[in-house]
Amino acid sequence: MQCKVDVAVMIGSGVPQGLRAMGQSVCWVVLLNGEQRGTAFASRDEAEECRAAWLAQLHVEKSDSLH
Repeated sequence: MQCKVDVAVMIGSGVPQGLRAMGQSVCWVVLLNGEQRGTAFASRDEAEECRAAWLAQLHVEKSDSLH
C-alpha cells in the first residue's frame, strides 16, 4: 500500500491551546494519508524532521514486508 506523508499548516483556532497560550498563532502537523499523526509543531522544520522520520519508518516497513 502506498502511504502519503505530508506537512500541513494550522492557523488561528486550529492551533492547540498550549501553543496559543505561548503566543503561537500558527503550527504545523504531520499527516499520514490525510490523518494527523502526533503532536503539533511550533516550527515547520520540526514538522519536516518528523515527516522524514515517518518516511524512513515506512520505508523500513516496506522493505521488511518484501522479504
